[in-house]
Amino acid sequence: MLQPDGRVPPAPRAWDRFRSPRRPLACGARGVPRAVRAGAWQGDRVTDSVPSGQAASGADLAGPSDPAGWLALPDVAERLDLSISKVHQMIRDRELLAVRRDGVRRVPADLVANRTVLKHLPGVLTLLADAGYDDEAALRWLYEPDDTLSGGTPAATLGGDHAREVKRRAQALGF
Repeated sequence: MLQPDGRVPPAPRAWDRFRSPRRPLACGARGVPRAVRAGAWQGDRVTDSVPSGQAASGADLAGPSDPAGWLALPDVAERLDLSISKVHQMIRDRELLAVRRDGVRRVPADLVANRTVLKHLPGVLTLLADAGYDDEAALRWLYEPDDTLSGGTPAATLGGDHAREVKRRAQALGF
């Protein structure tokens, strides 16, 4: 069908189906337009496990044996000698565990040993996430007292010689 001025209309392009008033186009590699999702930079894995209005102290949300101390994210960045954005990336990648306490995201202090994160922590957090545990449930599991472990809790044992046993137990939760 011809346009009113007598020209032939252009053929439809593959990316035209992404056009809508709510989804603007952006150029991807080689100038090919692609659809832009709102909030794509945040990633789908970032969640706040506890709303800031709940439990001002947060003591009733953690496991029976609460961590000895908490670090705010800027303190973690300083201790690890990283930028704050890298700490946020570590939390998204499940290399580090952070939960909300008093409206602020905090990390248990004993999970950040010296100037590094505990060696086996990222693996255990991945196993717990695969088993369906959110951040709060993972924190409760890590600090649940267990007399059969040498450290008394899985979190304390991760820093010792029996970290593989903690990983085995976390893996068994998925079955």
